[in-house]
Amino acid sequence: MTTKILALTDALGNLVRFVLLPGQRFDTVGVAPLLDGIEFEALIADKAFDSNAIVGDLDARGAKVVISQHPRRTSPRMIDEEMYKWRHLIENFFGKLKEFKRIAMRADKTDQSFAAFIPS
Repeated sequence: MTTKILALTDALGNLVRFVLLPGQRFDTVGVAPLLDGIEFEALIADKAFDSNAIVGDLDARGAKVVISQHPRRTSPRMIDEEMYKWRHLIENFFGKLKEFKRIAMRADKTDQSFAAFIPS
């Protein structure tokens, strides 16, 4: 009943790929499978994805890091505030997804049936 959906969208808010995680897992666990094999110039995310491992991976790729800073970060990084405003596209994607009662209520019991309902 606590399935998490981690989604990666393009610059227009269209779904690129998604990962299902158990509700008790950290969100950062699902980032590596989302980014594997994809080239991009920047990653926009909220503070749940502000970890040294993710930031280090993005720096190694040469991608711009546009992740809201977690308040406990010891050395704050500068982010592009104007680019961060585009994070609403992923929020819009999840808003549309939650219009489906089966997704919002997490009615499906298996990952396969849950994932089949997510439009890709």
